[in-house]
Amino acid sequence: MLECERRLWADGYERIAGLDEAGRGCLAGPVVAAAVVMPPETELPIIQDSKALTEAERLDAREQIEETAITHAIARCSPEEIDEINILQAALKAMRRAATDCQPPPDFLLIDGNQWDRTLTDAPWPYETVVQGDATSQSIAAASILAKTERDASMRELHEEHPGYGWDTNVGYPTQQHYEAIAEHGATPHHRQSFTLLRE
Repeated sequence: MLECERRLWADGYERIAGLDEAGRGCLAGPVVAAAVVMPPETELPIIQDSKALTEAERLDAREQIEETAITHAIARCSPEEIDEINILQAALKAMRRAATDCQPPPDFLLIDGNQWDRTLTDAPWPYETVVQGDATSQSIAAASILAKTERDASMRELHEEHPGYGWDTNVGYPTQQHYEAIAEHGATPHHRQSFTLLRE
């Protein structure tokens, strides 16, 4: 999973940050992004696409990533920000925050997907978008794992405040149980009011 990174290392880049986010498709909770810079030529076999790992494997992988990374950072955008600027822009904003929070700063970004904010003409980083990057780039896969584990943990904490919505299991995603809970109890302050279901 180091093909992208090795090409960029050969071009002289040293601190390549993988960026990914979790929670774009949810009805509730923040969108969470992570940036991870791994040491050159360091390969962690446990790192795969976080969607292919069990929860226990993701937590184990997170521990190894945090112990090994040169730097990493996690950032989020709240439901209020999502409602204000839309979910795509909020996800990109969270990724920018994570990249900015990395110290030492990255000198190149590998971004999961095919979107980036091209209006950032003064952005300090060159970048490349990678479709399905969490399955092909170790740096992006590591960021995916950090973002997902962080977001899942935050939704389980919110479940303690609002136990009727099943956030301990659905972590804010649109399940039948979640739909029925919204119909019965209404939306919470943690729901994204701009999403179609919640406007009806």
